[in-house]
Amino acid sequence: MKIGKQWIPPRSPYALIQEDLFHDPWQLLIATIFLTKVTAKMAIPKIHKFFKKWPKPEDVKKAETLDLLRSVDNLGLENTRVKTIKGFTEDYLTKDWKYPIELYGIGKYGNDSYRIFCVNEWKLVQPDDIMLSKYKEWLLRNEETFGL
Repeated sequence: MKIGKQWIPPRSPYALIQEDLFHDPWQLLIATIFLTKVTAKMAIPKIHKFFKKWPKPEDVKKAETLDLLRSVDNLGLENTRVKTIKGFTEDYLTKDWKYPIELYGIGKYGNDSYRIFCVNEWKLVQPDDIMLSKYKEWLLRNEETFGL
């Protein structure tokens, strides 16, 4: 990682939502909760609506459970998603953590997304997710172009 210079992940032809959210780790990780076991086509419009209503973790802490449930309707696992959003947000705000996998409800996909897009550890990550793998392969192919 380059000291003193913030990592700005290059834009890829894949247009992953993580490329838009790298500057806000909480939002990026919330997006990964939305994207779990659902298509991006279904989840992304809901992610944008969610952040219009609750842009910061403190906003989610004040949110009514029913409103949160409405924000994830038709994605499946609605109760689980809301429980994860609330538990993750609480941990994000209160725990001393280095990697998000230490936080409630964040698994390998969220952790890999954070390491690739937020902290410039993309070379160290071996993603299982197809799109994260494609993004990493694209970075490797374009490493010289971007001076990575």
